[in-house]
Order: sequence, then structure tokens, then C-alpha cells
Amino acid sequence: MRKFNIRKVLDGLTAVSSAASASSAAQQQQAGNRETEIQETLQSEHFQLCKTVRHGFPYQPSALAFDPVQKILAIGTQTGALRLFGRPGVECYCQHDSGAAVIQLQFLINEGALVSGLADDTLHLWNLRQKRPAILHSLKFNRERITFCHLPFQSKWLYVGTERGNIHIVNVESFTLSGYVIMWNKAIELSSKSHPGPIVHISDNPMDEGKLLIGFESGTVVLWDLKSKKADYRYTHDEAIHSVAWHHEGKQFICSHSDGTLTIWNVKSPTKPFQTITPHGKQLKDGKKPEPCKPILKVEYKTTRAGEPFIILSGGLSYDTVGRRPCLTVMHGKSTAVLEMDYSIVDFLTLCETPYPNDFQEPYAVVVLLEKDLVLIDLAQNGYPIFENPYPLTIHESPVTCCEYFADCPVDLIPALYSVGARQKRQGYSKKEWPISGGNWGLITQSYPEIIITGHADGSIKFWDASAITLQVLYKLKTAKVFEKSRNKDDRPNTDIVDEDPYAIQIISWCPESRMLCIAGVSAHVIIYRFSKQEVTTEVIPMLEVRLLYEINDVESPDGEQLPPLPTPGTGSNPQSIVPQSHPSTSSSSSDGLRDNVPCLKVKNSPLKQSPGYQIELVIQLVWVSGEPPQQITSLAVNSAYGLVVFGNCNGIAMVDYLQKTVLLNLGTIELYGSNDPYRREPRSPRKTRQPSGGLCDINEGTVVPEDRCKSPTSDILHFSAKMSRKLSLPTELKPDLDVKDNSFSRSRSSSVTSIDKESREAISALHFCETYTRKADTSPSPCLWVGTTLGTVLVIVLNLPPGGEQRLLQPVIVSPSGTILRLKGAILRMAFLDTTGSLVPPAHEPWREHNVPEDKDEKDKSKKRRPVSVSPSSSQEISENQYAVICSEKQAKVISLPSQNCIYKQNITETSFVLRGDVVSLSNSICLACFCANGHIMTFSLPSLRPLLDVYYLPLTNMRIARTFCFTNNGQALYLVSPTEIQRLTYSQETCENLQEMLGELFTPVETPEAPNRGFFKGLFGGGAQSLDREELFGESASGKASRSLAQHIPGPGGIEGVKGAASGVVGELARARLALDERGQKLGELEEKTAAMLYSADSFSKHAHEMMLKYKDKKWYQF
Repeated sequence: MRKFNIRKVLDGLTAVSSAASASSAAQQQQAGNRETEIQETLQSEHFQLCKTVRHGFPYQPSALAFDPVQKILAIGTQTGALRLFGRPGVECYCQHDSGAAVIQLQFLINEGALVSGLADDTLHLWNLRQKRPAILHSLKFNRERITFCHLPFQSKWLYVGTERGNIHIVNVESFTLSGYVIMWNKAIELSSKSHPGPIVHISDNPMDEGKLLIGFESGTVVLWDLKSKKADYRYTHDEAIHSVAWHHEGKQFICSHSDGTLTIWNVKSPTKPFQTITPHGKQLKDGKKPEPCKPILKVEYKTTRAGEPFIILSGGLSYDTVGRRPCLTVMHGKSTAVLEMDYSIVDFLTLCETPYPNDFQEPYAVVVLLEKDLVLIDLAQNGYPIFENPYPLTIHESPVTCCEYFADCPVDLIPALYSVGARQKRQGYSKKEWPISGGNWGLITQSYPEIIITGHADGSIKFWDASAITLQVLYKLKTAKVFEKSRNKDDRPNTDIVDEDPYAIQIISWCPESRMLCIAGVSAHVIIYRFSKQEVTTEVIPMLEVRLLYEINDVESPDGEQLPPLPTPGTGSNPQSIVPQSHPSTSSSSSDGLRDNVPCLKVKNSPLKQSPGYQIELVIQLVWVSGEPPQQITSLAVNSAYGLVVFGNCNGIAMVDYLQKTVLLNLGTIELYGSNDPYRREPRSPRKTRQPSGGLCDINEGTVVPEDRCKSPTSDILHFSAKMSRKLSLPTELKPDLDVKDNSFSRSRSSSVTSIDKESREAISALHFCETYTRKADTSPSPCLWVGTTLGTVLVIVLNLPPGGEQRLLQPVIVSPSGTILRLKGAILRMAFLDTTGSLVPPAHEPWREHNVPEDKDEKDKSKKRRPVSVSPSSSQEISENQYAVICSEKQAKVISLPSQNCIYKQNITETSFVLRGDVVSLSNSICLACFCANGHIMTFSLPSLRPLLDVYYLPLTNMRIARTFCFTNNGQALYLVSPTEIQRLTYSQETCENLQEMLGELFTPVETPEAPNRGFFKGLFGGGAQSLDREELFGESASGKASRSLAQHIPGPGGIEGVKGAASGVVGELARARLALDERGQKLGELEEKTAAMLYSADSFSKHAHEMMLKYKDKKWYQF
């Protein structure tokens, strides 16, 4: 353990910075001050960065597969991702390195392996017998494009169809090609004059493995005899084929076509279909053909012992159903059910009781993979209800606009949120258990509660239980229900400052201990919520409107009609001076016709029923001022102990007492400085400089004002709106790549903004309530607010709070600037405080209590005496003891000793980039500063000495989504939104990395394969039933020879026998070890066989060369050599 001496130093001395990443320097102590020793326990070996789990719906899904014995579902995506799902809580994410789209997935049923076919014409074999699946083999096709794959149950030979119409056969054990090829011209011969198109289907006859059914896109189907290498039958139809499915007896098959028809064929009658069905076609009189419909993209034909077969299909709707949602059609006997889906169907699979294709299928459910959802339909219940989905796939129900992550929360929080969330559950789901039930859970080694909060574009907020690398939704809050909804576009108020999503959440401030929640929305609104387990009806929604205007004039005050001026200590402010306005403001336009005093949203004026959970305490809205719209809020903080909420934007700062419902502070940023303003600011009013000669009397909702709203050097990173015109569009579905012209992510942005504009639009970027020393002369800590701005200034505001109990509601809170100003390079991102031992001093908070139940007398007396819980040890310390402020900006971090305000440590985090997110977090009973930079680096620094502990290049900032959602939390956890639908969690703790293998679930569990269907006495006697085929004899090298080397190239994968060893430890234990021993023996035997073959080959070539030599010199005499 290393000891660090914190020495007080003269202000202005800077740290010596090395060229790489300036290392912090402890600086000389002022004479006469005594030394404080803080032991730092964190070392670089405590840190390691690795991804843990990915939650959410697979983004842009493209393929689906199911193992009916293991009961595991696989989904492939257009970005080469592979997601595997077992029982709730068992999930896995893998990625193909190439990033090519997954076009097909095939399980090796009950073998713990999966084959993926990609759009770049590669096939990969995945080993699922380990907790983190890995690729064992890959095969890259060079001359042909893969269109369809089929792997028969319990076969090791994979049929691969190509765009040219040929079929190749791959041995999935060695991942090598067989010499057996079915060429398209041989398959169709003279049945068609033109090329039949790509292969769209391959399957073997359920009753005869030697017969292969091949579907060509143009409409031709061929039944190929593998042994005689010729076609038995050819079935031609004049409509393109999309899919084919067998009846389990192997005497009939069904095809789906591009004109919305299904054709059923008898195998031995190739001339015409046995039956043609148009499921959604209008039957016309006079026996005419029904009108064509949209293509039926897929059909499945499943039989039952007891009743009629099921025909299940997607697509096929008639063309006149414009605006109709995508449908899945289930035809069962005479009934046809059309099930509407919310999104377009990517693929579907019918889940059946048996894995054997030659038995009655007994379908019990249908898995439907939609563009943005996964739906399971229960086929056994009337009305086909859906199963309740237990996976966390609804993260993107409305696009995520921000998120926060809290590890090590109070233990009663998750049960409390769960109990109020349980009432929000929908009814009408299937009564059965979720059928995807494979795999086993990992061991839970982390015992602390974790909560993720996501804010969404529709104004909703979701609370998720994220404990022990799982994710489950707890509770959903709809913040928009407090506002009047506009019925249509014409009816929309002309005060909107955003094109769409006016309720979108931008910032979440939450106090887990008191359960107070505060949100800031895109329409410059702030809502404060209290948690309650009781239902209440609020007659009048409490609300405040705030005029927050930024204007510099020569003489005038920044806002003529400003809400109460800053109270000075002693005078106090009369709490009645502001009456909470109950609803629409009196004045909607000023004398010159400009919009004035109107908020962007209209609060409901009818009583509001509030369910148990989060209930509105106060709505605060910024209003239009003289035609100037309110600016979006850039920073927000709430404190339950003080009963205060504070927020700021690029105009200034406002503080509200939410207990008394009064505005305490409403200042332009410049006024915060008072006479200490370090900048020379030009007197300028943003409105006057832009007025065209004719005035602005004719502004209406359609007019666009010059784009000059908010160009602070950092506003584009705080709220990512470098240029905001009158209408703002919130970046919800963000562009995947940054505009090349805007290099703002690779350089300091301050250079791109003129100095006047830069200084005149200084935004509030960080706010922190705390109990600390506010001035150099202070002898004891007191409640205060620390304010950080985009120009790197930190200012301190003193809070003078009345006593608790009833007095708190009667006497005013007095706020006054302290005059303390600190400076850093770059916008301030985060502030935190340490006590004299180097421990974190959290902001004061009140413990949660139920507010909607009247207190009895004893409780009231207690609450009078109740002091806010400040976990700060400093209040009881001696006067001489000090605190340390940790301040992190976009460029650097500083540790400042209080009350002396000397900078004792400084670290320049980055010169060429900037920090996007900085958090002071606890790890291994200590604390550190964690930073994520725009150049992709994740760094941690010790506290208080700011020693670099970790610096890893993780991922470059490729889009705003990552910048907006990345956050660190305690115990080495972090997360960000990796796609619009998925959360990626990672850890920077070495201990968690080590325990991760144990925590991950097992996908593969040893299960007996069900018995094959009984052939019956007579079938056995007379040769009926399924015919087996010795594929080895047909496709093996001895029979079919070697495949052309140039056709495909074999690439060994990284996940060999070592990967299987990882799977052998854990629940599977002995069975897996026995299997592993066999595999290893098999591998060794295989290696031995290869070595023997190599020796035979070299012996053979040696004898050949020896023979050649002998012939060459046979007739020569010894002296001729």
C-alpha cells in the first residue's frame, strides 16, 4: 500500500505534464501547514476492461433458428451479430468478425453447435458447449454466392445451395467440401430453356433421406435421387417460389409463390398441383382466378395426430389492404386466423414436439421474429394468445434518449419499484410457461442491487433491475400524461420548439435514498416526482413558469420582468412573491406581437389520477420571452434534504424550492459572477442584433429564425445541438456516422466559435449540492451549490436553509453567491467531495417516507427534529480538518483543498480530444475518477492524487448515441447504448472480469435425444417407413473424390478444443468431462490419422522418387555417374 502526502500549494502553480499524458505532481506545502496523509489502496492491477453482457432486442435481425431438443433460440443480424436465448436470464451475444449479414442459421440439433451462413459467402461452425461460444471452423466460398443451407437432423453433411443454382455438400465435422455436386443443368435438364434461378429451398424427403427436394426461384422444383445422381421428378409452376415445406409422410409438399398462392403437390404427380390455395384472395364468380396478392414469403406445413394439419404463412395479403399491418396467417382445418403484427416479419418458425421430420409434428407454438420485436404465439389455446416475453427486449419501445446506471442501491428499492410496476402488467397472455427454456443460469457472485434508468423520446422513463448481469423491467413512468395532447398537427400549439417528440427526456437526476426523481425534457420543462405506494388524485397540478433570459445591455438589467431578484442574506425573500401559476399564462404575446410568457407545453387543468409509484410534486416550465424561445436545459440536480431543484441552460440558472413551490434564484450566467466576471463581454441583445428592418411583428409558427440560437463551444456535446434553429430535432435515431465536415469530435471545439459568441453563451454544464466550505475563511462546512460552466468556471452559491419541520415550509430559503471562483480548461463535467480521510462525501439526503399517509403526533415531532442525513463525516470534525473538491472537465481534473482553495493535484486528461463522461465512483472499498474520451479511451485515476491507473483504447465515438448514453457507476460497472435497441454493459474491475466466467449462463446442457418414431410391424415387414441413407458412402472422399480447391477455402477458427475445456467446468461436470475426454481422444486419433496419412504420403513419394532414380540410372555403369 502506497502513501501519498497531500500538500497545500500556492494557487496558480501547475502540474508538470509529461508528453504522453501529463502525470500529476504533488506540489510543495505552504510553510507552517500540517501534513495530511491519505492512504490510497487502488493500484493499476485492480483494473481490467472487458465487455460483460449485451441486453435488448437484436438490432436489424435477419435470421432465426431453434434447437427443439436443447430449447435454445438463435437470432442473426445484418451486422453479423449472433444472439442466443435460453430460459429467462440465459442470453449470449457473439459477433462474426467480418460484420457481414447473417442470412441463415442451422443448429446441429442437440450437439451444442450451430452453423451460420453469411452474406459474404462464408459458413461458420460455432461451438456452443462453452459459456462464450467460439468459431471452430469457417469455409469461404470463392466462386459462388450462398443462398440456402439445409442440415438434416442427425446428419453431418450440410447441403449448400448457391445463386448459380448448384448444390455443394459440406462435412460439418471437418468443414471441408465433398466432391459430390448437384449442378443446376443436370437437375433441370430439358425441362426449362432458361436458367432456373438461385436455390431457394433444399430438404430431404422425411421418409427417404436419399431423395432431395430442390426449389429454384423461377418456379421449378426437382426431386433428386442422391444415389443414382439424377432427377426423379420435376415440378414446374409459372410463379416464382419463396419457400417449400413437406408433409411429414413424404407424399406431399407445399410451395408458396410470389402471387400470394400456395400450391400443394403430390410427389408422384409432377404435371400439375394437387391443390392451389389463395389464402387472402377474393374468390371471383364464373370460376375465374382470384386476384393476385402480395408474395407469401414463407410457409410451414405441420401435422397433428388428433386433427387437421396447420398451414402457417407470412405475407400473401391482397394488394387493396393498404395500411394493413404485417400478418401471420394460421390455417387449421376450415378456420383461418390472421394475426396482425406491429412490425414487418423477418422470419418465423413453428415449434414442434418432435425433432424427427418423419413423425407427426404436433406444433405447439410459433416464434415470429419481427423487425423490432420477438413474438411467441400459443397454438394450443383458442384465439392463439401470445406468451408474455420474459426477455428484456423492450428497451427501444420508444427510442432511448438518455440513461443512468446506479450500482449498490439501497436494498429496499428494487422490491418497492417491482411492487408498483407489477400493477402495470398487461393481461390476456397465454397461461403456459415460456417454451424457450434451455441452458442453465450462472452462479451469482455479485450480491449488490443495480438499477438502470432509461429516458425515452415519448417522455417515458423505465426502471430496470440490472443486478448480477441480468436485466428485467421493474416500472414504467409516463411523464407526458401531465400535459395536454394535441389531437392533430393543425391543433398543435405554435410554441413547440421541437419538430417531434416534445416530451423527450434529456436529463435524469435521481436520489436512490430518498427516491426523489427529477427529469428535464426537450421542451425546456422540468418535472419533480415523489415516490408513493398510495394512489392519489391531484386536483390541480402544481406548476411554476420561469423566465430565464440571457441578454446583455449597456444599462438595463438582463431581464426587466425578472422573477424576484437575488435575495441578500438578512433581507430574505417573501415566499408569496411568486404565486405558482395554475395554468395557461395570462399573457401570450407582448405588446409588439411577439410570443411572450408562454411555455412550450400546456399542463392539464383537469384532476389527475396518479397510480402508486412516481407522482408529480411540481412541474416547472421555461417560457418564451419577447419572441425568443426557451433554451434546452443542459444541467439538472435535485436534493431531498434541502427540498431544492436547480437547473441551467445557455441563458442562465434557476433554483426552485419544491416544498414551498417558489423560485429562489433566476440569473443569467454572467450575473453569477457579479463583479468578478473574468470575461470582457460585449453589450449585446440576441434579439436586437437579428431584427430585420421590418420588425418581427409577423412571426408565425411557420417562420424560421436565423440559426443563431445556442453556439456555446460545448453545447453541442452537452445536448448535441451545435446549430439549433427555431425548430429543434432531438437526436433519437442517430446517424451511424458523424458528418465528415464536422471534425468536432477529433479536435477541441472551442476554436470553431467566435470569442464573443463563445463568451456570451456560457452554459451551465454541471451542478452539485453539497455540505462543504464555501469561502477561504470558513471554519465549518455549510450547505451550498457548486455550479460548473462550459467555459471551465466553477462558482459556489451558499444556501441558508430554515429549520426543519413546519418552519421549513414557512420561512424562505436564502441563497447568495459566495464569490468563490475556480477555473479549469474545458467545460466542467463532474464535481465531487472527499473528506479528510479521502472517502467520498455524498450529497445530503432525506430517507424515504410515505408522504400520502397523514403522520401521527409522534411522527410529526420526530420530523421537526429530523435533520437531513448527510453522510458527511465533516460536520462533526474539528475546525482544522479539511475537505477536497474533485473537479473534472473535458480536458483536465483537479483536486482542490478546502477551505484554503489550493489546487493540490492536477491531471491533464487529454490534449487532442475531450472527455465525454466523467464519474467519481467507488471500487474495492476505495474511490477513483473514471473517464470516457471522445477518442475512444477509457481511463481511471486514483483519488485524491489523480495517478493514472487504467488507460485502454475501447471504442471510438462513432455516433451521438454512445456520447449521450455512456455512464460509469460503482463497483467497476459501465454501460452505453450500442445500437438503438441494445445496451452493452462492461466492467473495468479486474475482480469482475475474473468472476465473469462463473456468472455467465450455460447454453448447452446434456439432454437425451428423444426416441425415433416407431415404424410399426407392418411397415417394417413390407419395407414402409423412413428409408435411411449412408451419406458417408455417397459424399465421402472415396466415393465422390475431392472438391475443387479453388471453390472454397477452409479457415480454422479460434475456438478449438480449448473452448470446450471451458465448458467442462460447471454444472455439466462429469458428463461434459467424459464427452471432452472422448473428443480429445477423437481429436488425437484424428491427428494420429492425419500424421499416418502424411507419413504414408511421404513414404509413397519417397518410393516414387526412388523408383524414378533407379530407372534413370539403371543402364549406366558405375564410372558414368
